[in-house]
Amino acid sequence: MPKRAIQPVIPDAQVIAALDPADLAPMTADAVNALLAEGESENTVRSYQAALRYWAAWFWLRYAQVIQMPVPVAAVQQFIVDHVQRRVESGLETALPRLVDEAMVQCGVKSKLGPPALSTVLHRLSVLSKAHQVKNVANPVQDPKVRELLAKTRRAYAKRGTVPDKKAALTLEPLQALLATCDDSLRGVRDRALLLFAWSSGGRRRSEVTAATMENTRLIGPRAYSFTLLHSKTNQTGVARPDNEKPVLDEAADALTAWLRRSGIVAGPIFRRIRRGEKVGEPLAAAAVRDIVRERAALAGLSNQFAAHSLRSGFVTEAARQNVSIGETMALTGHRSSATLMGYFRAAESQRSAAAKLFSAPQESFKP
Repeated sequence: MPKRAIQPVIPDAQVIAALDPADLAPMTADAVNALLAEGESENTVRSYQAALRYWAAWFWLRYAQVIQMPVPVAAVQQFIVDHVQRRVESGLETALPRLVDEAMVQCGVKSKLGPPALSTVLHRLSVLSKAHQVKNVANPVQDPKVRELLAKTRRAYAKRGTVPDKKAALTLEPLQALLATCDDSLRGVRDRALLLFAWSSGGRRRSEVTAATMENTRLIGPRAYSFTLLHSKTNQTGVARPDNEKPVLDEAADALTAWLRRSGIVAGPIFRRIRRGEKVGEPLAAAAVRDIVRERAALAGLSNQFAAHSLRSGFVTEAARQNVSIGETMALTGHRSSATLMGYFRAAESQRSAAAKLFSAPQESFKP
């Protein structure tokens, strides 16, 4: 006998209005957007919001219109020449009028006058491109004319020797200088524990540091903790992997134990604010990790080129200097590709290069 279609029996009182499978219902669309937003990191969301505010302000000041998508290709080309420097007889300049530049600073979407870094311009274009993709409208950033302009712009900057701004790496020596500024106050004990935790567990990103809790960080030995990192930049979906366990050992473990004892923290986030009167407050925001690094660097008399990412780049660079294998380093950092690490390893290797020290090598006396 042919199988009959199965239809569930629903009492009349529970009949639900049928949806159109080809369209999202309003409430469903809201739920989809909420999940998409929740899936993005807080830093990404903030950077997207700031970039879109910038676009809105620039478009209004340039065209006296509210920005709408799709943005015309010509407007994107204008945005590029307004913000990237080109060579003229008098030097380098952009097309952004001074009055517009001043207005952007006054309304708070721009921090200072003058052209931004090329990486900042590229990020704002990337955000605009993403917005067009989400709206499923024609994407002006992918237009051949815009792509050609960007390619030639990158080449022009490279020919001038302009390199991306990178924060200095906190290798062992500067890290020790930062740790030396951490006294026995509650803040000093916390900062020492935080710096060592972030650095020795594989150069944790600032959001990963503030994600450490008593529930995902457990004591496994006299001087050993294991931090379970389920969510990271390279593991957005929280896939269980063997390298999710990050060790915190020896001096780093001692510092963490000292902080937990002094703070009295037994549950929830580990790293927290210190209130007036040596009181432990709410969990630290990710930006606080950057502030702690900068403050300690200033106290140590070091340059202002250090930031939160310096802990990560410093760990990788130090691993290369001490001949730790790339595979072992990647297991701690969480990098999924060795391409990024190779740059650090090659830089460290070049510092030990015998070929680079030929002039300093012992030489026999010249005899004509």
